[in-house]
Amino acid sequence: MSVYGLSRVNSPAVRKRAHVRRNILQLLAVFAVLLALIAPTAMHAPRAAAEWAAPRTVYIPETGQSVDGYFLDVWRSWGIANLGYPISPEVIEDGIIVQYYEYARMEYWPDDPNGDVVKFGKIGLELKPITMFRSIPSLPGLEDANQRTPQLNLELRAWLQVDSKVASKPDTADWRHIDETGHTIQHAFKDFWEATGGADYLGNPVTEEYAHHGTTYQVFERGQLAWQPDAGVWMMPVGEVLAQRYRLDMAPQGQGNLPVYSEALFVPPPEPVRPVAPANGERVIEINLSTQYLTATQGGVIVGETYVSTGRAGFDTPPGTYQIQYKLESQTMEGVLGGEYYNVPDVPWVMYFTGRGHAIHGAYWHNNFGAVMSHGCVNLPVGFAEWLYGWAPNGGRVDIHW
Repeated sequence: MSVYGLSRVNSPAVRKRAHVRRNILQLLAVFAVLLALIAPTAMHAPRAAAEWAAPRTVYIPETGQSVDGYFLDVWRSWGIANLGYPISPEVIEDGIIVQYYEYARMEYWPDDPNGDVVKFGKIGLELKPITMFRSIPSLPGLEDANQRTPQLNLELRAWLQVDSKVASKPDTADWRHIDETGHTIQHAFKDFWEATGGADYLGNPVTEEYAHHGTTYQVFERGQLAWQPDAGVWMMPVGEVLAQRYRLDMAPQGQGNLPVYSEALFVPPPEPVRPVAPANGERVIEINLSTQYLTATQGGVIVGETYVSTGRAGFDTPPGTYQIQYKLESQTMEGVLGGEYYNVPDVPWVMYFTGRGHAIHGAYWHNNFGAVMSHGCVNLPVGFAEWLYGWAPNGGRVDIHW
């Protein structure tokens, strides 16, 4: 297994960042389309909610490492109990960006056809002996070759698939044969395996149970479990074992300006509570020509707001303070302005505020609110115009300004 640097221009790390940037740009494009669709009734988000964003990289002081992007999403989803803390920086192994955790290894696969860009490495399989040992390795607690040989044979035999007689036994609540790997799983290991997502997390068993110094072990595609009668089942730190075997740099990294991980970082701030409009407060329509935005206030409290379209150049909506002179639920508007003829039937929810034909009304013929469009009137989304028509009284104040 080879480990390469991360600074190469065409390295997977660069491709990962490009992939993340592409995803962000795609999301922004979708958001822009959605914003255009909802703009007719868009309410200004409170500042705290508008500016808040969850961090995409966090620092883990327990190991001095950080977790970033997609790895962060998966790590939070599965939880520290299942994956442990990160114990290495992101590195490249065989062309793939990976990061080691106490109990797992995450791998980044940006071109996965199913969109599963993060996978758990099959680190359990990497514990399997490739060949019989030429010399008997040292095992903790086994002081001489006579002790080590039986233990090694026991562990090696555990990697062998069960015979057809065992495989054909019917499954029970406490025992099961896994056809995919030809191994069995039972009792406490089976309970733990099923409770943590089964093959989705640990993968399938790749050994039978084997015992060593009063502890029972079983290896799975993506990890290893241990069991003692008094302690129950626990995860073996296979990620840490392999990181040490591959001589990865696990030295703590500098925190820099990264936030220390806490789930509180991912909780958005509460929306501020809007004040209650006084029942008898003055009802005022305010139109900002610079932002193409209308706010309706009652006693100084905003009760409604939306983007609008006011007069384009040459047909400017006049700034000033006005009053609603009269209201019409529907009207066909026809005439000539600036040499341009117009005829718009059944214009809904019309409120005139000047004697020169300027009105606030609904506009069903476009959805480009937030941009100047009209011949001097104030165009509103039809749904909002209906609400405003019922809310605003005759004689109500209309303030128009830049």
